[in-house]
Amino acid sequence: MKVLVIHPGPWFSVADVHRGLLKGLQACGVDAREFNLHDRLNFYSEASLPRDGKYVKAFSEDAAIAMAAKGVESVLYEWWPDVVVIISGFFIPPDIWGVLARRPHHVVLWCTESPYEDAKQAQGAQYADTVVLNDPTNLDSFRAHTNERTFYFPHSYDPDVHHPRPVDPDVASDFTFVGTGFPSRIEFLEQVDWSGLTVNLAGNWQGITGRSPLAPFLLHDRDQCIDNADAARLYTSAKVNANLYRKEITEGGTADSWAMGPREVELAACGAFFLREPRGEGDDLFPMLPQFTTPQEFSDLLRWWVSHDAERETAAASARAAVADRTFTNTAARLLRLVDGVGKPVVR
Repeated sequence: MKVLVIHPGPWFSVADVHRGLLKGLQACGVDAREFNLHDRLNFYSEASLPRDGKYVKAFSEDAAIAMAAKGVESVLYEWWPDVVVIISGFFIPPDIWGVLARRPHHVVLWCTESPYEDAKQAQGAQYADTVVLNDPTNLDSFRAHTNERTFYFPHSYDPDVHHPRPVDPDVASDFTFVGTGFPSRIEFLEQVDWSGLTVNLAGNWQGITGRSPLAPFLLHDRDQCIDNADAARLYTSAKVNANLYRKEITEGGTADSWAMGPREVELAACGAFFLREPRGEGDDLFPMLPQFTTPQEFSDLLRWWVSHDAERETAAASARAAVADRTFTNTAARLLRLVDGVGKPVVR
């Protein structure tokens, strides 16, 4: 079987899903290759031409996306993959969806933003032969209105990246949070009592102002991000981490979700202890990890767990065991079982 995996475009967060799934497919023994949409987007977005003594962008944003994605057609014709897996799909123009729909390749749309952006994701799902959601909240709706072959897949981790390791003294802390600084997260964390604690924040935190009590905790420039390997190093060098769900949605989406986020799976796989907001899947899988709902509860739990090493280690070990089977290789094997021999399930 030949599988083409199309990069989502951004090099952080959703790119981790792309890399993990590509690696998992290769580990399963299939000929899986990458379409490097991220590199092509960067090239066409940065291309410039001299005009009136200065350089200006050669392409508008829409034109750059169209040019970057156009190469998909060449790969389809030259390599003719059996399966095309599109991660996120937010940078796939309508004409490329049309080409894919008219060809015999089995097209999989791997949705990474459920349920926050499900209305947007449904636009591409109507052209796919199989759809994967990372949260089942709108599973029935997708099956009824977009694609009957829609499935929920839990988040996965890469054992080569997410595993226990010694504390790095350069980034050792009482508390670490790695993620995007959504306004709701900033508002919550600014209400926490951080006095006497060593704190690290990493990820894109452009919303933090210089007057914010969180500003001194940033490990890098506010608009930068870190890769998954550095995130894992920070996780395992903190006494306490946390998962704090975003509340921001796009039109037609919802923050009322059931599934855990990817960072919870990665934290657990690293053997890192973390506090967590309540959510259905996490409640079932991680009863050993303490829950919070308010900044005051968070503050109280943080201070208790920072000073109780043995209890932290026991809980973290149990959480790691709970996600042991959620590797990208196992996820890839499940996907292959779903698409093997199916072809195009819908006549267009």
